[in-house]
Amino acid sequence: MNLYLGIDFGTSGARGVVIDEEASSIQAEVRYPFQDSAAAVTPSFWQNALFMLVEQIPDQLRREIKAIAINGTSSTVLLVDAAGNPIDAPLLYNDARGSLVLEHLRSIAPPNHTVLSATSSLAKLLWMRQLPSFSEARYFLHQADWLAFLLHGYLGISDYHNALKLGYDVEELKYPEWQELLQIPIQLPKVLPPGTPITQLRPEIADKFGLRSDCLVCAGTTDSIAAFLASGAKLPGEAVTSLGSTLVLKLLSRTRVEDARYGIYSHRLGNLWLTGGASNTGGAVLKQFFTNAELESLSREIDASKASELDYYPLLKAGDRFPINDPNLPPRLEPRPDRPVELLHGLLESIARIEARGYELLQKMGADKVSRVYTAGGGAANDTWTAIRARHLQVPVVASVYTEAAYGTALLAMRGVKKGHGEGCVIGKCSKILGITHCTNDLSCEST
Repeated sequence: MNLYLGIDFGTSGARGVVIDEEASSIQAEVRYPFQDSAAAVTPSFWQNALFMLVEQIPDQLRREIKAIAINGTSSTVLLVDAAGNPIDAPLLYNDARGSLVLEHLRSIAPPNHTVLSATSSLAKLLWMRQLPSFSEARYFLHQADWLAFLLHGYLGISDYHNALKLGYDVEELKYPEWQELLQIPIQLPKVLPPGTPITQLRPEIADKFGLRSDCLVCAGTTDSIAAFLASGAKLPGEAVTSLGSTLVLKLLSRTRVEDARYGIYSHRLGNLWLTGGASNTGGAVLKQFFTNAELESLSREIDASKASELDYYPLLKAGDRFPINDPNLPPRLEPRPDRPVELLHGLLESIARIEARGYELLQKMGADKVSRVYTAGGGAANDTWTAIRARHLQVPVVASVYTEAAYGTALLAMRGVKKGHGEGCVIGKCSKILGITHCTNDLSCEST
């Protein structure tokens, strides 16, 4: 029996899901919560979490895993040396230090391009270029790229979902010519379609964890796209809202929509486009004020049919990305009512208002009209919040078929292997996708 493992690295923890070829049921589900938020930003912590997840999978299932794919938080990036060792601290998805290089980037990138955001991968790379440690760097990788490297051993490979905010052209499937003007003195990743089998597991990893020697590691994706894949949404006009630590909107559209002024970008998804944006509001703000138990009990006291008069813009710190793209946008959390239930009502209402504003903006920019919204993330279980959101969105709001992004990543691995029809991986053979004429161990190959 062939099984497929999807691994999700989100903002609050790592998860793994194992599915079979029918994808009709989950064979195993494992978790590794990030209880120490300070330690959770280090690559050594990520590595430990990855291996702990694999160890939690029952032995008999591990021996049947045919392919593995990993998703990571979008635009969480790091620099590594020629051996793959991180040479400095990673920059996380919401790190806005790239704002210092935006003026230079605007002088080169096309107007309103996706990279023209303080949190884009490319802005982070340009900011990292001035670090004293940059001279030691050989590769620039996304979180999912580096974690996959730990399994397959090849540096410098990414997927076009993660690489979008690095400036990769997902229509032409190449880096744009204008990027050459930036004179980036470092190896940018070779980019594959998400789910593409890269190569087999490193033998020592297969032996250590009792995995198949022919188990394939596939190109990954981002956490929010993985959540979309898990949701069950398939038709233009269907959307997925991920209510995790942050608020992420994805709308399936026949039209590609891009506008950095509003933090809007589109990912390629087959013949359609997954257009949307990510806001820094979300569950992390709620947990600043309430425990999980309080969120559950107080939500039951709220009358979701009545609108709260409180008008907040809930943020942990200054700065948002979508639907307002302003790194200096201040949080708005006043006035503060005496009753906790009124505060929670105001917060839930305000986040729902931001969500509705986001979808309205996507449609205004040319995306398909929203017909149904699936919900992923921890907030999907809050019935009161769902009712409030439906009142604002004016379309059916339903729970995702599967709410774990790891399930969507497992689907990606399964479909990637099946799509290959047994043709194998891209390493070790001439590949039109990578443009490689011959391979070396680190993919710094001669290219066509």
